[in-house]
Parts: sequence; structure tokens; C-alpha cells
Amino acid sequence: MPLMKFHLIRGRSQVELERFLQVAHDAMVESFEVPERDRYQLVIEYDPSHLHTLDTGLDIERTEKFVLVEVISRPRTRSAKLEFYERLCELLRRECGIPTADVMITFVQNTDEDWSFGHGRAQFVTGEL
Repeated sequence: MPLMKFHLIRGRSQVELERFLQVAHDAMVESFEVPERDRYQLVIEYDPSHLHTLDTGLDIERTEKFVLVEVISRPRTRSAKLEFYERLCELLRRECGIPTADVMITFVQNTDEDWSFGHGRAQFVTGEL
């Protein structure tokens, strides 16, 4: 159920994007124990001049491989989030060649009544999920 949005600079190949999305999903499944078929991902691509990503004064070097991962989800524990940050960065580095310095992650929390997966019903509220 987490909705993952990936903000990145335009230019990755279809193969790179598919691998990237699979790796991100693997990290989500591992860290939050969501079902394998619980996959909602959006890729938003920007021209280089339309994505400015400094480092909040942390001396983090960014490259054209930068990605901002926005996770919209029900509340998760602090430990699960910290595990996710680490796991996602490690998988993206190892499997996709994206430096860990180029991965920024943010969470936006919502609640059960904020999700409808279809048919005009809030499945978490109705008990269907």
C-alpha cells in the first residue's frame, strides 16, 4: 500500500527504470513486510534545470543519478523507516549503481480512511484489507 513517487532527472533507459523500480519494491517488501502485489509506484522525470537538490548544508555531493523517493503510507515505526532508508540505499547502490549520497527519502503519513483502492470503498476501513 505505500505509494512511492520517484523524482529524478530525465534520461534513464527503460531497463534502468524497471530495475530501479523492482529494487525499490524489494526494499519496501523487506522493510515493511507488505505483500508482493502491494505495489504502487510513480516515476516523475525532470529536465536537469527543473530539479534542484542541494544538501541542507551536509556536504553531500549530488550527481545526475539523484533520486528523491517520496513514500506516502500509513504510519510506520521508526525502526522500520530507518531499516528502509538503509536497505533502499544499499540496494540502489549495489544493483543500480546509484551512490547512496544521491538517494533522498521522505515519508508522508496518512491513515486508513485516506485510501480507496477501487469501487468507491475505503478497504482498510471496510475490512476488505
